[in-house]
Amino acid sequence: MSENQKIWNIYLSGEIHSNWREEIETGCKGARLPVSFSAPVTNHEASDDCGVAILGAEDNKFWHDNKGANLNAIRTRTLISEADIVVVRFGEKYKQWNAAFDAGYASALNKPLIIMHGPEHQHPLKEVDSAALAVTENPTQIVDILSYVIRGELKNY
Repeated sequence: MSENQKIWNIYLSGEIHSNWREEIETGCKGARLPVSFSAPVTNHEASDDCGVAILGAEDNKFWHDNKGANLNAIRTRTLISEADIVVVRFGEKYKQWNAAFDAGYASALNKPLIIMHGPEHQHPLKEVDSAALAVTENPTQIVDILSYVIRGELKNY
């Protein structure tokens, strides 16, 4: 990397139950791409309970969740707004409403958006997919996209 080369900030949003983030980071490192990564808090318990742990307990679950969501939003909004590219992964096991919100927020900020999910989510995520500049099924495709947009290099060409 040259000293003047742009470091691309990639925000990785979405499901937390697989190692897809690590696969992308490893692939980008192997491709020697000038990237840095950011993400939401991926420790589920910490993310759920941060508000009451810091600001005090709540008897009502709504306010418990609201405190946590608000604290998490400070991080999420800041990192998405600073990102050059936002990648959002929808997993198979859970409905990730937060991932859909992140995709919408990134889209509203006119951030380049890459969505990753399996074919089983094609129909339910059609509106999210239509806001994306690319829809992928695996981390390798994301690394290949990043290699192309950052360096103009196509694999195997």
